[in-house]
Amino acid sequence: MTAPAVQREDAVDRGNAATRGGAVKRKGRNPFVKWAGEFGWRHLIAVAVLAFGLVPIVYVILVAFNPNGTLSSTSLLPTSFGFGNFQKLFTDPNVPFGRWFLNSLVIAVPAAFVSIFISSLAAYAFSRFRFKGRRPMLLFLLLIQMFPAFLAVVALYLIFGNIGEFYPVAGLNTKLGLMLVYMGGALGVSTWLMKGFFDTIPKELDEAATIDGATHAQIFFGMILPLAAPIIAISGILAFVGTMNDFILASLFLTDRPEMTLAVGLKTLTADNSPASYFGIFAAGTLLTSILTVAVFMSLQRYIVSGLTGGAVKG
Repeated sequence: MTAPAVQREDAVDRGNAATRGGAVKRKGRNPFVKWAGEFGWRHLIAVAVLAFGLVPIVYVILVAFNPNGTLSSTSLLPTSFGFGNFQKLFTDPNVPFGRWFLNSLVIAVPAAFVSIFISSLAAYAFSRFRFKGRRPMLLFLLLIQMFPAFLAVVALYLIFGNIGEFYPVAGLNTKLGLMLVYMGGALGVSTWLMKGFFDTIPKELDEAATIDGATHAQIFFGMILPLAAPIIAISGILAFVGTMNDFILASLFLTDRPEMTLAVGLKTLTADNSPASYFGIFAAGTLLTSILTVAVFMSLQRYIVSGLTGGAVKG
């Protein structure tokens, strides 16, 4: 084969290769196919999870604003709208919503405050001091969190039943007794979170304050607590929301209707009465209850990320 023929054949091969490469390149540049392969499936999963979480919430909202107040007449496409359920929530003599809401606040706020105070003291001791049994005690606090609280229901019932015989103000069917139960469960997750956050605060600050003559109480209240505001806010949210939403222990301790909390009281609306006529009021009550929880989260939102990540750095 002559040299010109070889050159022409090489030129044809290069042209064919360039054509195939251009076709593959043009085919691979399809923006929709590329987006669908890299990110589209993630969006589909996110939309599915979002729909799974929002559909029940939307349904509760529609039930709350449904004038008929029943589940059977409620659909995802609303046909009627009204505030009758909210009006009945405050006017129906069988629904002492204001009393239940006040009971929940009276129990949740002091219990959360005392729980955070106890947890912060324990976390400061575990973080700054070295003493015999420190590590086993930390492991024990972590171990007891593996068991749910309702496993101790029988023991708590017997204990506070006996306490009520000598001190009726702190026995069964009393708000003080339930508060003591919540306060007794303070040492746990909050202590671990706070201890991890306290570990990130330099100990040189404590040493400098000690040289200046500060006591441990002055160091704790004057230096550590202000610096640990994010983790205190997070622990406060967890304690407050957990107490407000608790049903098992509250239903055990509070049996008189006027003394019930929101979770227990709203449950009795559908248990003691006709569910068909009280589900609308129940849904309206849950919406009003969620406003307080959302407000607490929004007011402390700037502490959430820094508190959780700071408390998880060291253990």
